[in-house]
Amino acid sequence: MQSVPGGTAQGGVLGFRVSRLISTIHGQITAVIFACLIIAFIIGSTLESWVREEYSAPDMESMSAHVTAIASVFASATPNDRDVILAAANHEDGRLTLQPLSYSERFTTSSPDEPFLQVILDRLLPPENHPVPFGGWRTFADGRRVLAAQVDHDTLLVMELPESFLRNDALIFGSNYLVATVTLLILFSLFAVRALTSPLRRIASAAMKADISLGPAIFEERGSSEIVTLARALNGMQRRISTMVESRTRMLRGISHDLRTPLTRLRLRAERVGEEEIREGLLGDIERIDRLLKESLGYLRDNHQREVSQRADLASMLQTTCDEFADMGHDVQYDGPARMVTNFKPLALTRAITNLCENAIKFGTHVTVELRAVDGQAIIDISDDGPGIPEQYRTRVLEPFFKVDTARQDTETGFGLGLSIVAEIIQAHHGKLVLLDRQPNGLVARIILPLEHK
Repeated sequence: MQSVPGGTAQGGVLGFRVSRLISTIHGQITAVIFACLIIAFIIGSTLESWVREEYSAPDMESMSAHVTAIASVFASATPNDRDVILAAANHEDGRLTLQPLSYSERFTTSSPDEPFLQVILDRLLPPENHPVPFGGWRTFADGRRVLAAQVDHDTLLVMELPESFLRNDALIFGSNYLVATVTLLILFSLFAVRALTSPLRRIASAAMKADISLGPAIFEERGSSEIVTLARALNGMQRRISTMVESRTRMLRGISHDLRTPLTRLRLRAERVGEEEIREGLLGDIERIDRLLKESLGYLRDNHQREVSQRADLASMLQTTCDEFADMGHDVQYDGPARMVTNFKPLALTRAITNLCENAIKFGTHVTVELRAVDGQAIIDISDDGPGIPEQYRTRVLEPFFKVDTARQDTETGFGLGLSIVAEIIQAHHGKLVLLDRQPNGLVARIILPLEHK
């Protein structure tokens, strides 16, 4: 009675270890192979019994042993007895003949009339080597397959096989291999989908939709222990990156904010400078620094990351933005449908369109905002008739603080943050920003967003 608790404890430890092993991919693969062996053994044995009972096909080994045994009887028999023995042996099928040894010169190892399936079976599942017929297992005479055994130095006993047959032994072995192969493929396919493919697709989908903002874990921690470990590591990496970015953003915000006070004092002191030329120069530099701080703070704001997507009218938002620029005297026109409802972040996307329109009116005189739906995507083109951007710079202009000075010589241009903000907003919408040439001149800023219908 006292040994029961110890046995229960040992059983519990063993069960825990088995449970941990099964939760790993290595343990699951082992379990799949073990299950495959059991299923193949049960089904294969049943199928083999059915083949032996229901399908009467030639057994090459048995037939070779039969021919060899009769040949040994012929070796010790007289010529008259041989005729009697041959007649008795041919009582059922009449396929045995006595041939001179020179008959073997007609033997070949292949036949043009042999079924392709039989060739494959002989190559993959050759008969066992006991007893081997005279000339080998694959012996043909005049295109007909035969089994031969040597009676004496002058005589061969030859058995002619049916024109078309399927070896019973090959069928039995082939059925076992087929059952094992099919079972292994099915079980491993199910295992791969359940334990590998689905979790990896889930992680990949979460990674594509993820952002670096602080928040709950984005990768679901379920599945095998390896998948859980991977998801946990990715969640930890996301938290570390988010913390690092948030800390640096807070530091830059603090620096930008703290610079505003001394900058205000500089402006007040510059206004008291007596010489007008020096005063205007100082105020111009201070104003430029102030605009740099404002754009930097605007870039560091991550409102577009925290804003929640909602169903709204994209066409109405674009028309409103164009009307606001038109009310300020700019030639900005909207071209597109009157209504297009989809999921997006209204404030963030409005900011992106506004930045693109501001860039367009700085360097062009006429701006067109075009909206259309193509293949499940909303395409927004903001076109201007300005100088455009050289092709070699169209990727770099999306980087913060990069400007194409050779193409954009206006002194009122910003600090290279507008397109960077637009690129981040579009990326947060899982979209794409492309800069293209406009004919005959100008630039087309194309936004491609996934279009989700109700």
